[in-house]
Amino acid sequence: MGTDAGGLADLNRKIRHHEVPQDPEEQAAMRRLVAEQLGQMERAGKWLPYWLGAMGLVAVGMFALGTVSGSLVFPLLFAVGMVALCFWVLWVRRRSLDRLRWMRQALRQE
Repeated sequence: MGTDAGGLADLNRKIRHHEVPQDPEEQAAMRRLVAEQLGQMERAGKWLPYWLGAMGLVAVGMFALGTVSGSLVFPLLFAVGMVALCFWVLWVRRRSLDRLRWMRQALRQE
């Protein structure tokens, strides 16, 4: 990115807080960081349905095992927790994509 670890942490903080850097060098580093992170998230996005499917299978399997064994409390709580985890992952991913896209647009206008 053209900066050290502390600089990357500062750039990530600025992305989270929607702060557009004024320094041209910092803007160039921010553009590279945003482009890299968006690329990584888009590449990882193609695996997201498979991950969600696997988590769904684990939750259904756990619920089926609980039904067979006669104890539904733990499997039901596990299934609800798994669904909550999947929704949280989707929410965090959408928020991150929105922030990165906003920053990319703001840097283009500069």
